[in-house]
Amino acid sequence: MNDLLSSKEDHDPKAKEYVNSDYANPPYARIESVLLQAFSGMPKMETPQLNGARSARVYELRSYEGPTEKIHLNKVQMFNKGDEVGLFKRLGFNAVFYAEVISGNRMPNLMYMTTFDNMTSHDEHWKAFGNDPYWVNLKAMPEYQHNVSKINIYLLRPTEYSDF
Repeated sequence: MNDLLSSKEDHDPKAKEYVNSDYANPPYARIESVLLQAFSGMPKMETPQLNGARSARVYELRSYEGPTEKIHLNKVQMFNKGDEVGLFKRLGFNAVFYAEVISGNRMPNLMYMTTFDNMTSHDEHWKAFGNDPYWVNLKAMPEYQHNVSKINIYLLRPTEYSDF
């Protein structure tokens, strides 16, 4: 158990509940570690600026697997040089990070996390993204064709004791 979680256990009842979970009712199936390197288009994590109720917030974690290292790097380039990062920012996706997996499962891949006040906001943002002329043009460029072999999408909710 890490020090941060241990320190929260002393003053946060939800953290204490998590730490002291019963054998028959664990809070997770397994823990997986992934080491990420930030994209040049967003070199530091950002705290999301959300206004909605914490209980309605949606965090979307996406993992894009590439069939080979070279093709994977092409998708990373699409986020940076192709400015997919800028498109997400312009459309208000409230990203926490964009990064390349340098150690972990399902490599080669990249991961990013966007945040929304609620599921309605999530759906509206993705609809706007899909219809955006910049995206329509970017995804049609020959150099960016077939650069993802599998996408894993995880919709997450914050815990009562998470920082944001």
